[in-house]
This record gives sequence, C-alpha cells and structure tokens, in this order.
Amino acid sequence: MLSTCRRLLAGCTMVLTAGAFAASAVAWQPSKPVQLYVPAGTGGGADQMARAIQGIVAKHNLMSQPIVVQNKGGGAGAEAFLEVKEKKGDAHLLLITLSSLFTTPLATGVPFRWTDITPVKMLALDEFVLWVNSESPWQSVADFVAAAKGQKLRMGGTGSRQEDHIITVALGKAIGTQFTYVPYKGGGEVAVQLVGRHVDTTVNNPIEAVSHWKAGKVRPLCVFDSQPMPYPDAIVDGKAWSDIPTCKSQGLDVEYLMLRGIFMPAGVGDETVRFYVDLLDKVRATPEWKELMAQGAFNQTALDGPEFRAWLEREEERHRKLMAEAGFLAK
Repeated sequence: MLSTCRRLLAGCTMVLTAGAFAASAVAWQPSKPVQLYVPAGTGGGADQMARAIQGIVAKHNLMSQPIVVQNKGGGAGAEAFLEVKEKKGDAHLLLITLSSLFTTPLATGVPFRWTDITPVKMLALDEFVLWVNSESPWQSVADFVAAAKGQKLRMGGTGSRQEDHIITVALGKAIGTQFTYVPYKGGGEVAVQLVGRHVDTTVNNPIEAVSHWKAGKVRPLCVFDSQPMPYPDAIVDGKAWSDIPTCKSQGLDVEYLMLRGIFMPAGVGDETVRFYVDLLDKVRATPEWKELMAQGAFNQTALDGPEFRAWLEREEERHRKLMAEAGFLAK
C-alpha cells in the first residue's frame, strides 16, 4: 500500500514538473498588433527599414500578430520619442530610431533622453554619401570642392540641426566654406529635390538615393566612413558601392555613421525584450534582409544588451560635442 502511494506521488511529481516546464517554455508573445513608430517622414531610410521589417515578419510568419508602421515625424521625431516615453509598460509598441534620438533632444531641449525608453537592438549603422546631380560638371570630390569654394552651394538634407545638417557644417569647415542648407521632411524628398536640381548636393543615405543612381539621375562622390563600403556587386554602369572612395581619402576629413535601432517604452519585462531581440535576429537571417543590407550598403554592426547601452552612452556624448561645435545645442 505504502509502495503504491509512493509510486502515485512520484507520478504526480513528474506530472507537476512536466507541467511547470511546459509553462516556463511558453515565452511571452504579443496578443495584439504591434505598432512600429517611425520618427521621420515617409520614403526615408528609417521608413524603408521599418516597412521591410513589417513585410519580412508577415512573409515568414515570424510573429502571430502583424506589425503596423506609423510615421510620427513631428518636431524632428520628438512626437514619436515623447509618445513612446509616455507609454510605459506597453509591450506592443516599438520605435525604430536614427541618430535624431540624440540630436533632437540636444537641439530642441525637449524633455527626452534615450534612457527614458528601453533599448532593444541595434540593427545596423547607416552610411552617408556625398551626392550630386548627374548633369552637374562635378565628376570628383576635387571638382566639388573647387565649386564649393567658388560659390555658395545649396545642400539639401533631412531636418534642421539633425544628422545631415551636422555633416554639412563639418563639410563646410573641412573645405573652408559655407553651404546654404535647405531642410526637408525626409530623405526620400531630399533625393527628389536633388534629381530636380532644386539643390546642388546632398549627403543622403545610400538606400534613399540608390533608385535615382540606378536611373542615372544622381552621382556619388564619396562616403563619410573610414573605409569603403564592402559591397562589390555592380549597381549601375559597372560601378558598385565598394567603388565609391571615402571622403577622407579624397582630402575631406569628415566621418559619420547613423544608428538604425529598435527601442521600446520603459517598464517592459526582460522576457518581452528578449522576444523582440529573438524576432529581430530571425528577421536579420532572412534573404530579404540581406538583400536590403546590400541594396542600402549598410554597415551591418548589430548590438543588444549591455554592449548596445554602452554604445549609446558614447554616441550621445559624441553628438553633444559635434552639435556644440556646430552651434546647434538648445540654449
């Protein structure tokens, strides 16, 4: 009798243990559509990446709920940043960020800092390329520099006191001249303005201008990185991203890369963050993502956890110095 009871108790223990294991194995998952905020207008690099993520998740059934992309570019992204800050604990809200995460608060004094929200993952770093209209006479950086010294060229960019504007000021200092900076709402619009010759030059991201390069409407002169972009496949007329020289190698000592990362509101659990990190790792493993990276010539550095936080701390301080030098800090 005692032996029978022991066997029954042992069986119950096994059932309970198995039940507990099964419960722990069921990780957190979203129970409704997930909003993905873009702190910029449509057509730019952040918008294109957000919609690529949306499409990849749907195509490969990576999540039981859909992703809904929303553009909230008001106040150079402050609209999106403040709304995510206010929605503490919302596990169904994501934010795709660019470096306006640092520049907008520093330039405007808006009550926001990246520490007010939860870092999830750095997806990549985005390059900046010096572009001119293909009908312009400038075939090289030397041609461009000579022209910039002889006249005040119009530089088109996304927003004021943001990444494009910072590069423009640094570029002017390197050349010993000034540009007339013309701000637009997004990188897509900036590219169109260069095609239409409403501006003389831009420092657009590769993905924002590649379609116009393929169409023969714009010409890349140099990339603002320490090394050429590692993409050797021909884009147009046998030329590849890897054929574009660095600006530094052409005498312009200016380097700048931009964040492409995902954040969430504060107050979400570690399990929730881990779900999205795993989801984004699955996205990054797809052929579509690899195609996007090559098309946009991205620097494929990816970080999460403590390494990502440490990077954010360093970048915030670097942007503070850059903006102070440019006179862009809020007073």
